[in-house]
Amino acid sequence: MSMWGDDDGGSRTNDFAAATLPHLDAAYRLARWLTGDDHAAEDLAQAAYLRAFRHFDGFRGEDARAWLLAIVRNGYFSSLRDNRHGAGAQQFDEELHSGQEDELDLSVFGIGANPEAILSSLDTGRAVQQALAALPVAFREVLVLKEMDDLSYKQIAQIAGIPIGTVMSRLARGRKLLADHFRQQGRGD
Repeated sequence: MSMWGDDDGGSRTNDFAAATLPHLDAAYRLARWLTGDDHAAEDLAQAAYLRAFRHFDGFRGEDARAWLLAIVRNGYFSSLRDNRHGAGAQQFDEELHSGQEDELDLSVFGIGANPEAILSSLDTGRAVQQALAALPVAFREVLVLKEMDDLSYKQIAQIAGIPIGTVMSRLARGRKLLADHFRQQGRGD
């Protein structure tokens, strides 16, 4: 018997890993945006994976990514109800929490890239991250799922437990809130 309790030589564990591990980054990314904190996101993603493993027998082969992200989301909102993350979850600050300054890979800009263009791109990315972090969770989560994870409206609706029309309206409203934020900042780009 394995540490996971499999009597069948680990096939359940292997099936679980094959279905869910490709979505680990998406689970962590959603957890990070929901919690606003790297450590809380790690805890939330880990708890979601444990819960998913415990309930893997109930998984019927539908969309594993949507199923896992729904578990992350539900775990977050359950923890809010239980007051584990506090009533006002800390906002995620990419600059403070990512360590990106130390790990910055400028190779994506190409050899001989214009340093001014690189800095402008980095500033724009930070501004988008900050604006996104300032959005209410309902808008932020659908924007993250659509724009960063490229999920369909149907998948987002499944994850968030809301109708597709609500997904579309939250996306439109979230995008408008972001655009308004940048207009107010004098950054129409």
